[in-house]
Amino acid sequence: MSELFSCYKNRLTLGLAMFGLIAGLVSGAANAVPQVLDRIIAVVDDDVILASELLTRLNTVREQIARTEGQQQPPEEVLVNQILERLILESVQMQEAARRGIEIDDETLTRAVVNFAERNGVTLEVFQAKLAQDGVPYGEFREQIRREMIVNRVQRALVNRRVQISEQDVDALVNSPFFEALLADQFQLGHILLEIDEQAGDEVRAQAQLRAQEIVAQLNAGGDFRTLARANSALPCALEGCVSEWSQAAELPSLFSERVLDMQPGDVADPIASGRGLHVIQLVDRRGASMEVIQQTRARHILMKPNEIRTDAETQQAITKLHKEILAGADFAELAREHSEDPGSGLKGGDLGWSESKAYVPAFSAQMDGMELGEISEPFKSQFGWHVLEVQERRTQNMADETRKEQAVQFLHQQRFQDELQEWLKEIRDDAFVEMRLGDTDSG
Repeated sequence: MSELFSCYKNRLTLGLAMFGLIAGLVSGAANAVPQVLDRIIAVVDDDVILASELLTRLNTVREQIARTEGQQQPPEEVLVNQILERLILESVQMQEAARRGIEIDDETLTRAVVNFAERNGVTLEVFQAKLAQDGVPYGEFREQIRREMIVNRVQRALVNRRVQISEQDVDALVNSPFFEALLADQFQLGHILLEIDEQAGDEVRAQAQLRAQEIVAQLNAGGDFRTLARANSALPCALEGCVSEWSQAAELPSLFSERVLDMQPGDVADPIASGRGLHVIQLVDRRGASMEVIQQTRARHILMKPNEIRTDAETQQAITKLHKEILAGADFAELAREHSEDPGSGLKGGDLGWSESKAYVPAFSAQMDGMELGEISEPFKSQFGWHVLEVQERRTQNMADETRKEQAVQFLHQQRFQDELQEWLKEIRDDAFVEMRLGDTDSG
């Protein structure tokens, strides 16, 4: 984290000192204290860029380059031009954000700074102390973060609408060899080799086959793979337990690569013969799109809402009456169609269909998760009103296809967003009024 702080170190003191060399010092008498005069170096539409801003950013970039091993400082002119262009683009985007009312309030900014500190493994208090130790005003750091957040928001607001992704684009990517390789499942494979000499007779081979079957049986009964590998495997990795690193199927030995595709974590394959002997493999773990499963619940409910005529207490009494009728044998679906004030499910007898519990508000999902199949809940309240809920079914749903499509959309969006962002930045830079004053000698 020290690198982070050093990026901002001396941004004021060193920057202004360097600016003094450019702008000159004004003193009234021989013993007077020198004063640094800032000046405008560029006009960008309705905004200006000051020399102190340029020099502060220049110091930061210089320090970053100096900390990178093997990198030399570019020529001064190159650095200044690049940094000035970046400041111009930031100014144009900040002005666009202001016109659109895009702001970052203090509470949101504080949360972002706290998250920033936590990602670096410290509390906000420790973070502030470190900033102070490195001579970086906390307020200045906050404003820099606010500026970056505003720029990110205006980019998302204006560039996202330019990104177009069709169903054909998604399907083409999902079915491409590139995407298949990108999202291919990864496997952790346990491998035991029972080595058999090429000159061995039938009896030795039969004994090896019997031992391999015994190992398979022990693994299927819950035996520890690493322990069995240490005791039986002829591979160099035996002492470590012979469990591979994460690998895609194509990276595994050809003997196993096709077999693992049909295996689930914990599965053990029948012994596999090769010229070296017999191989016992167990799929220790697997990760990737094919393993994406979710828990879904099918439920139905009756919702009654307080209104101008019926108070909250009266609403509770009304739904409690319905609850008693259901427990007495009344038809849930009929009562839902007659009384439920949820327009989405009421006409369907209260049926909410299959969904994850997290799709609902916390009070509703907590109630749903804690119920048994067929159970009718006591009346409970959420932000929408009073509910009676019945959990009808639960299932585990493989979401591999949905996950792959979601990942394809994200991948395409990320690619096209970057392309559109560069095009948009060029457009707003070309459209901006920019008057350079970098070469002015007047420091007034």
